[in-house]
Amino acid sequence: MGGSSFEGLRSSVVSKLTDVPKRILIGRALRSDRLGETLLPKRIALPVFASDPLSSVAYAPGEVLLVLSIAGVSAYHFSPWIAVAVVVLMFTVVASYRQNVHAYPSGGGDYEVANTNLGPRAGLTVASALLVDYVLTVAVSISSGVENLGSAVPFVVEHKVFCAIGIIVLLTLMNLRGVRESGKLFAIPTYVFVAGVFVMIAWGAFQGLVLDETMKSPTADYEIKPEHEGLAGFALVFLLLRAFSSGCAALTGVEAISNGVPAFRKPKSRNAATTLALMGGLAVTMFCGIIGLAMATDVHMAENPAKDLIHDGAAVGDDYVQDPVISQVAAAVFGDGTFFFILLAAATALVLFLAANTAYNGFPLLGSILAQDRYLPRQLHTRGDRLAFSNGIVLLAGAAILLVWIYGADSTRLIQLYIVGVFVSFTLSQTGMVRHWNRHLRTENDPAKRRRMIRSRAINTFGAFFTGLVLVVVLVTKFTHGAWVALLGMVIFYAVMSAIRKHYDRVSEEIAAPDGPTDDSVRPSRVHSVVLVSKIHRPTLRALAYAKLMRTDTLEALSVNVDPAETKALKAEWERRGIDVPLKVLDSPYREITRPIIDYVKNLRRESPRDAVSVIIPEYVVGHWYEHLLHNQSALRLKGRLLFTPGVMVTSVPYQLQSSEVAKKRARKRQDWNAPGSVRRGPAQERAKDSSKQS
Repeated sequence: MGGSSFEGLRSSVVSKLTDVPKRILIGRALRSDRLGETLLPKRIALPVFASDPLSSVAYAPGEVLLVLSIAGVSAYHFSPWIAVAVVVLMFTVVASYRQNVHAYPSGGGDYEVANTNLGPRAGLTVASALLVDYVLTVAVSISSGVENLGSAVPFVVEHKVFCAIGIIVLLTLMNLRGVRESGKLFAIPTYVFVAGVFVMIAWGAFQGLVLDETMKSPTADYEIKPEHEGLAGFALVFLLLRAFSSGCAALTGVEAISNGVPAFRKPKSRNAATTLALMGGLAVTMFCGIIGLAMATDVHMAENPAKDLIHDGAAVGDDYVQDPVISQVAAAVFGDGTFFFILLAAATALVLFLAANTAYNGFPLLGSILAQDRYLPRQLHTRGDRLAFSNGIVLLAGAAILLVWIYGADSTRLIQLYIVGVFVSFTLSQTGMVRHWNRHLRTENDPAKRRRMIRSRAINTFGAFFTGLVLVVVLVTKFTHGAWVALLGMVIFYAVMSAIRKHYDRVSEEIAAPDGPTDDSVRPSRVHSVVLVSKIHRPTLRALAYAKLMRTDTLEALSVNVDPAETKALKAEWERRGIDVPLKVLDSPYREITRPIIDYVKNLRRESPRDAVSVIIPEYVVGHWYEHLLHNQSALRLKGRLLFTPGVMVTSVPYQLQSSEVAKKRARKRQDWNAPGSVRRGPAQERAKDSSKQS
């Protein structure tokens, strides 16, 4: 039954078509014992894990002003108080997560805290929220970066969906090269952005306070037509709460450090806590500075600028492109088109693109932990060639591309879906930490340790209360504006992961080894071997010889009568050679091969349910990809069908054609060639493999 080998097909074709491009794009494979070389120092960990909250200052102030503009320019004077509330929340969350990284340094972050202290359902809820938010982080950051870049390059705005998808693909390839390498690439633009914002804040403050110069943004002379003028009472409070919830976008990504503690160099927890503090201090300073400069330079923003932004007594129209707040402030401080303006604009766009890297580190790591807990496919737990969780990286990229395409790379629409998941995880995580400290306080007698635990519990208690309050605000103010989509995504993730866990549990129970040293129920009474034959040639003779060596109770050869002349010739040759294996020929009036064999094997099983049937298939092994297309594919179809038949074992007996030597020589020439899975076996297995070669 000559056919192409599935394993040969996969290894040959995939190796030829993808191995060389793969090595060019992501680099050579790394051994498992080099994992320690990929760990990050604090200077690299900061841009890797904190690029999202640091870059969010580029759009979070603008979101605050956009919401306040609904009530007109007069509502802008509330923006400093909203900034103060965001700062208090940021410090609360940072202080709370510093407790997390010390208590749970294994990398589970919010999921591990909630799962351990509040139960699996709470843990799965947190995991669902984080997975959704990581996908949104990529979509929002890339879309916002495209819009910032579009203020200088019109082509980008005109084709922003295409550009956003292209950047996601590029970012994915960078991350597939490994965490440390991507971190080095991201460090420079992140630090340039931070330095540029601080220079802008310092120079703007110097001009305004010392030189007493008047700085005006490009929209300083514009007017805003309020959608609801003269808001008061509950309506005004609701508007301020909505503006606050939009400003809370500055907190997204804070939890990524607690999820990524294993990626830090030792001492891991202390380095992670220090990075958290640095990130919090930088983020709040930049956020407040930009809000202050926006007020000083009279930046005007509108949710619907085409109709609500008035210039010279008329609406600006659909052709108007509303630049982000940070671009308008930079134009006022440095001057539009100056070197520092262009530098900051470029750094802002680049760091927004790279801000998605926070998700590229958090999503795959969380996916790996969930896969280990059997909530996601096990493939997500496996590290790729560069010791990164490649499958998780690709899955994240696919989901983000889908979102960008659906929402047209519009950051204003996407941001309405944002931060819901983050505050779900914040609240449940801090609640879990309170229970963590309560549990330890019941058994701890050392006074000094108890004082530290009580202080930590107080921080986490305040954090749980504050973040829970913000979660309610976010849900109330953003639900009808798109937050329901994020909640729906969380429900879908929760349901899918629950179903995956149930499946794995059911399979584990089904295949669990029985108690006791032996179990006769899994031992067949007899083994009936069947060798599939199409004609008599060397592969058939090798398969027959192999079958005779097996300890089987009965052995027969099986052929299908598709062409009577060929079948007659086969019988004659069989008798002439005197082969001592009975040959059975199945009639096939419709010239099918697969169905008669399947029916015959099933009939054997029905006649003797306790017998095992061993189906032996001779196969060709070839060296060229096109040769797989030229040989009979019935073996592949047969194996696929027989796998679903209980009590049937399928054995392939390969016969190497001369062309297979070509593939073998190519593999030997490739110095960096690794057998599939060799990187994942680990150092102990690699040493055993090396020693066996030497012996």
